[in-house]
Amino acid sequence: MHEVIICEKPKSSEKIARALFPDAERKKHGKVSYWEYEGDGKRVTVVSAVGHLYSLKPENPRAEHFFDLEWVPIHEIDKKKAYVRDYLNVIKKFASDADRYIHACDYDIEGTLIGFNALKYGCGDEALERARRMKFSTLTRDEIREAYENPIEIDYRQVDSGAARHILDFIFGVNISRSLMKSVKEATDRFIKLSAGRVQTPTLAILVEREKEIREFEPVPYWIIKALLEPDLVAESSRGRIFQKETVKEILEKCRGADASVKSVRIKETIRKPPVPFDLGTLQSEAYRAFGFSPKKTQTIAQNLYTEGYTSYPRTSSQKLPESIGYDKILGELSKNSEFKKHIDKLKRPLKPHEGKKEDEAHPAIHPTGVIPTKLSKDDKRIYDLIVHRFISVFGDDAILETMKTELEIEDEKFTFSRRRVSRRGWMSSYPYTKIEDDVFPDLKEGDIINVREIVAEEKKTKPPARYNEASLIRELEKRGLGTKSTRADIIAKLYDRKYIEGRKIHVSPLGENLIDTLTKYCEKITNEELTRQFERELEEIMRGGVTRDRVIEEAIEEVKSILKDIDRNMKEIGRDLYRAYQDSRVVGECPECSKNLVIKYSPKNKSTFVGCSGYPDCRVVYSLPRGASILKTPCEKCGLPMISFGKPRQRACLNPKCGKKEIKGEEIVGKCPECGSDLIKRSGRYGEFVGCKGFPKCRFTCSVDDCPDTD
Repeated sequence: MHEVIICEKPKSSEKIARALFPDAERKKHGKVSYWEYEGDGKRVTVVSAVGHLYSLKPENPRAEHFFDLEWVPIHEIDKKKAYVRDYLNVIKKFASDADRYIHACDYDIEGTLIGFNALKYGCGDEALERARRMKFSTLTRDEIREAYENPIEIDYRQVDSGAARHILDFIFGVNISRSLMKSVKEATDRFIKLSAGRVQTPTLAILVEREKEIREFEPVPYWIIKALLEPDLVAESSRGRIFQKETVKEILEKCRGADASVKSVRIKETIRKPPVPFDLGTLQSEAYRAFGFSPKKTQTIAQNLYTEGYTSYPRTSSQKLPESIGYDKILGELSKNSEFKKHIDKLKRPLKPHEGKKEDEAHPAIHPTGVIPTKLSKDDKRIYDLIVHRFISVFGDDAILETMKTELEIEDEKFTFSRRRVSRRGWMSSYPYTKIEDDVFPDLKEGDIINVREIVAEEKKTKPPARYNEASLIRELEKRGLGTKSTRADIIAKLYDRKYIEGRKIHVSPLGENLIDTLTKYCEKITNEELTRQFERELEEIMRGGVTRDRVIEEAIEEVKSILKDIDRNMKEIGRDLYRAYQDSRVVGECPECSKNLVIKYSPKNKSTFVGCSGYPDCRVVYSLPRGASILKTPCEKCGLPMISFGKPRQRACLNPKCGKKEIKGEEIVGKCPECGSDLIKRSGRYGEFVGCKGFPKCRFTCSVDDCPDTD
């Protein structure tokens, strides 16, 4: 008997082959490795995909709109994925005469679809009739063997839901994007690359809404009255924000020169429960808070840790840790590391995790497997340690916090101050990523009189809504039911790649904002998140059997046709508006020769970008751009043209090379950190320049160059 096991990625195939058949022999067909074992009257071949082997393509590429689609090998669509052909050839070669097939891709919707397509299109429909499914959450030997010895049926509802999601994303994204680009061509006879999507566009609309709220916000002054007490205490007026200046003057005059009388001192204990286990979203948020990692980076690292067998499957929405994962066994293995052991030894038995409410039928919460890595990169180790410490801490004791609240009176005006300290650390001693408060409680009692050194009024202004960062945007998308745990980070990354958004604190570019304004004006459906949310619910209903894949696809086609009709009716208006926004987004300054706009342009001949005058051919001012250069908002001190940033280490230079203004970027100090007082310095990252505290990693204050205090 010949059995073929199809895995999702080469690393997974190696793990599975070695776990099931330690004597399996590694072989190569062309450039691709596979594993083979013979014994016990059967031959087993373990082969691998490389993620998706098949993708969607229009049946008729010349059709006006693409609704009739087919699955084809992905290398036929994307030339960059030519290597996929070799993996497909191995699957076809060794699967053609198999008697039994094992689908061993990751157990989620995407993994199920990857394996299904490999079986259906790579091995033939008859292969599906002889196929079974392995279900596992970790790539540990015991769990792999358990999944192999107790296979389940392929979940065809998972297949249908996954296929429907791909089809919906294609017919929304490709058809609407093509129609928008066509509108620009019709209106201006120019081509620009535009992108719209079923989830991407409502996500951008959320950011545009916040951008407008911030821009339209009008700050209102207010005052906070504080009493500076001896020896080093500060109490605030119980009135909170005071918006009337006359009231502030009256209070200051009344309280000046008076002492403070202690009216009450209350010390309250608060129990702080251990944190809940990580699902993907909370892991991404915590990694952003602790290390400044983008959600996409965290997701990639977590996936690699899973593939290496160090942690469980990361694309989960569960905050539950079932006993079946083996708490004692995992903690016992982790205890081989002295750093982990000192925390594990403090745990009380029987072990009971503090769990969250969220569940996932496919996988438990993210947890370590007990396999301790021997060598990890610095960033990978950070995520691994974060997952381990979180896992240990969920079994810890409650922490106890003490809060001292003191109420004072100064000439009938009430003031208060609070102090907090941790009286019992409990789980917090096992989780070094949380702040442990340790205020000193002053020795005060009711009736005490305290000398007031000064009464002051601090003037402040109301602040606009905070900008989203990647972590907070993912939380917002989850709250609104947009996208999935696996796709949200990719959606945000795509918005950055399309230059619709920029910065760690997300700013929307003029092009991104105008795209949403134009779509909202002429075809609001595509920006309306309710339509996207409706289809997310229906994709989940396919999983439950409440609706068929074909029905959801038919509904989607009708919605897209309606949107395309709206675009067709307003074709030239949409095209003109989008092209105008595109031009505005490319403006970097004023031409020194003719005062027209300097704009970023692309040379198809040289496949490079440059800056040129919009008055071409009458004005031929041109400036080349080094590869990877970013144009800064800071003007050159000598000539007024924009400065550019490029190279490694990053250099700053004037756009005009003849100007001569150039500097190697060292630590450019631009102010003082409002949180710890250290220097603020300019840094470069994935999203261009930003300002960060020199005290990193102890202090993680960051801001955009435009938003930070005292930056130039």
